[in-house]
Amino acid sequence: MVGRPESRGHSYFSGNRPSTFLVLDRLDPAAFGALIALYEHRVFTSGAIWGIDSFDQWGVELGKVLARELEPLLADGHGDRLDPSTAGLLHHLQAHGTKQRD
Repeated sequence: MVGRPESRGHSYFSGNRPSTFLVLDRLDPAAFGALIALYEHRVFTSGAIWGIDSFDQWGVELGKVLARELEPLLADGHGDRLDPSTAGLLHHLQAHGTKQRD
């Protein structure tokens, strides 16, 4: 949500762009296959429509950095330093995603 405005060139991200999150109660083989198909279709279609490189490695790398920063917050529940959108998602995951599923 906040991007990375201090970067230059191909690694600049303006932020305030929409994100999509899917939260599943259970991840079984059918749901996993459906998720893969959904994301492959979404990535390909977006690239075709907008004429962009659908497999932008710099965006992937930013996602990894952001995930590493969020991992300890998910473990200890300190989401008070996050933007409202990310804090809301973290709260939802803590309330629903930490239960053991069979």
